Amino acid sequence: LHSDIDSGDGNIKYILSGEGAGIIFVIDDKSGNIHATKTLDREERAQYTLTAQAVDRNTNRPLEPPSEFIVKVQDINDNPPEFLHENYHANVPERSNVGTSVIQVTASDADDPTYGNSAKLVYSILEGQPYFSVEAQTGIIRTALPNMDREAKEEYHVVIQAKDMGGHMGGLSGTTKVTITLTDVNDNPPKFPQSVYQMSVSEAAVPGEEVGRVKAKDPDIGENGLVAYSIIDGDGMDMFEITTDYETQEGVVKLKKVLDFETKKSYSLKVEAANVHIDPKFISNGPFKDTVTVKITVEDADEPPVFLKPSYIFEVQENAASGTVVGKVHAKDPDAANSAIRYSIDRHTDLERYFTINADDGNIKTIKALDREEIAWHNISVFAVEVHKQHQEAKVPVAIKVVDVNDNAPKFAAAYEAFVCENARSNQQFITISADDKDDSANGPRFIFSLPPEIIHNPNFTLRDNR
Repeated sequence: LHSDIDSGDGNIKYILSGEGAGIIFVIDDKSGNIHATKTLDREERAQYTLTAQAVDRNTNRPLEPPSEFIVKVQDINDNPPEFLHENYHANVPERSNVGTSVIQVTASDADDPTYGNSAKLVYSILEGQPYFSVEAQTGIIRTALPNMDREAKEEYHVVIQAKDMGGHMGGLSGTTKVTITLTDVNDNPPKFPQSVYQMSVSEAAVPGEEVGRVKAKDPDIGENGLVAYSIIDGDGMDMFEITTDYETQEGVVKLKKVLDFETKKSYSLKVEAANVHIDPKFISNGPFKDTVTVKITVEDADEPPVFLKPSYIFEVQENAASGTVVGKVHAKDPDAANSAIRYSIDRHTDLERYFTINADDGNIKTIKALDREEIAWHNISVFAVEVHKQHQEAKVPVAIKVVDVNDNAPKFAAAYEAFVCENARSNQQFITISADDKDDSANGPRFIFSLPPEIIHNPNFTLRDNR
């Protein structure tokens, strides 16, 4: 600073006041030269307002009115760009087209954007090529390769640099890391790892029992990897069913009907696995399903004997001689071994031991005389047991009807006593007598009534038979 009235004789003293005076800025009171005593930071304060004045050195009387001036701090490129976040995370669908926007990263520079290129930023990619690119001016990251496959590589680590000075030599730079995850799309059909599954099930299995499981592998995840199973063909479609276990993504083969090893020993199924959700954009990758053959072997179970009939009804005449054949039951071993069968009567059902059975051929005979009038029906049970496997037995009900024989004479219902007046007229009815018979109606109530020979010609009474 210099005053026009300063003649150089040292009588004028320059003083400085205002922002930073005496601390940041000092003035040589003789020459008026102003010096900065500290390093200045434009980003902390861009300008200072100061007041200078010339006064008489001896009296401190102002020689000129105060003069205000501004010291501007000129920017230099001393601040590197800084990103808003140290780490970014972003997702983009796999198989995205080249140039698909992933995320925008933004950096800022504390230097003066209006002066030079100190704050003019240019973005570039340091790591992540050739998979991704970044727009130099905007910081928008885009895909750079077609058909990136999540199943091959799911996560990418990208490093983006922001450089000031318009990216030119000497500029300062800052970096950030971007973790990019490829999200799944349904671009893979399910695939069985083998062409045939072998399973086995016992013929003793009950409907609803699990026979086995199949699994088609689908590298997609979430709903894109969901697979539903169905039986589309085979001679076992009526005997088996398949359900989908969505937790394990397996097809569960279950028994639907009772099996019989002796009738059919094996079945074949054609099972299909199909994606539940199809993405129309990738329909050309299809079909999104696969098939497999499931062969099921039926295992022989040790089954009890089976009677040829669920029940038997026989007839035998009462009073038949002991040893009379009543009828014959027959059971067989359904197993391939076809074991010999032995028969016996459940004595709880024949406590009086009226019957016996031939253990080898199942012929039932009487042991003692039967009386229809005492027991008209005998309900017994017969056991069939495999000779070599005593625990395998079957039981069948046998009803035996005792056929009536006319072996009971009729009996008068009561001892009759009658009275008749002495002057009763001729043909007057004065008593009716009746009889009953224990035998069956076929042999019983058709009675013939007559007077005994000794009085048949008695002229006083007659008998009319009403049949």
